[in-house]
Amino acid sequence: MALMRILVDGYSLLHNWPALAPGKPRHSAAAREELVHVLTQYRDAIGTPITVIFDGAGAPAGTPKAESGPEMEILYSKAGRTADDVIERAAHRLSEFGEVLVVTDDHAERDTVLSLGGMASSCLNFIQTIETTLAELKRDLKRHNRKERDRFQRSR
Repeated sequence: MALMRILVDGYSLLHNWPALAPGKPRHSAAAREELVHVLTQYRDAIGTPITVIFDGAGAPAGTPKAESGPEMEILYSKAGRTADDVIERAAHRLSEFGEVLVVTDDHAERDTVLSLGGMASSCLNFIQTIETTLAELKRDLKRHNRKERDRFQRSR
C-alpha cells in the first residue's frame, strides 16, 4: 500500500523543533503558523496530504484557525479530547485506504498506531526528512532556474 496521509501531532513537533519560529512560545499562533507554512512546503514537495492536529486546549479562545483543505488539513481537538485521541481515530479509519504515517514523540501513541497497522516516526526523524527534502527541492529549483536562464540567454 502507498502512503496516503501523514498525521502530525502539532505541538509535539513544535516542541521538538526549536529552530522553527525561534523566540516564539511553542503554543503561540506565530509558531503554529510557521509550522503549517513549512509543512505546506513539504506537502507540495512530496505530494502526500498532511493533517496537523493540535490539542484544542492549547489554542486560546478566539484564536483564528489556519485555513485548511483536503491536502493540508489543520485540526484542533475538541474539549475533553486530546490530539492523540484524534490521531488514533484517524489512523484507524484511514488505514483501509492506504498506509498512514503518524509523527509524534509520544511513545504510547506510536505503539498504538503501530498496533493499528500504521507507521510512526519520531519528531526528530521527521524534521530531518523535511529539512533534507526542502534543501533538495531548493537545489533542484536553483539548477532548473540556471538552465532556463542560460537557455534564454542563448536564444537571444
